[in-house]
Amino acid sequence: MSGSILLVRHGETEWNRERRVQGRFDSPLTERGIAQARAIGRLVGTLANSESARLTTSPLGRAQRTAEIIAGHLAGSPQPVIDDRLREISVGSWDGLTYREIAIRRPGIFDGEGRHEWYFRSPDGDSYEAFAARVGLWLSEWGETPLLVAVTHGIVSRVLRGLYARLPRATALTLPVPQDRIFRLSGGSIEELVAPLQPAECGG
Repeated sequence: MSGSILLVRHGETEWNRERRVQGRFDSPLTERGIAQARAIGRLVGTLANSESARLTTSPLGRAQRTAEIIAGHLAGSPQPVIDDRLREISVGSWDGLTYREIAIRRPGIFDGEGRHEWYFRSPDGDSYEAFAARVGLWLSEWGETPLLVAVTHGIVSRVLRGLYARLPRATALTLPVPQDRIFRLSGGSIEELVAPLQPAECGG
């Protein structure tokens, strides 16, 4: 593969602030989330090949809104292409619950060495195997785009970066997923780029 993938997590949402699992559900971006998306867009606009950048996004509203904001900062305001393979993991009947509510239903799930695996331990959610196959297929079909901005979600970002860098599953699931960063996947390596907020945006 040639070119680069710029992997972006959507901006902060209301449910992120509430520590509520979104999964297949949605909540709106906060003011800070909107500012984060603008900062990502500004940063992408400064990168080489940004004029020929393509933009793809998860179908979920929080990602689409982030992608639309980023597009406004790029030459020609490219239309984001929706790809269902970039949607977030679903934890089934736990989608929409807070972490506290999940801990009440399954005591100890966030404890111990396997705590980062909890997403795959709901009674009716996505399995790791199916989830990794879905995002891995997307990665394998990326192609020769000089610059592709992919707006997605926290667990998608972890698993995709793990697959790209050939990390052990346990390591990949501990990777950080900040909402003010771009992870540039290029040439087999991953570079983290910070998208700083402007002073007037920092209190949002």
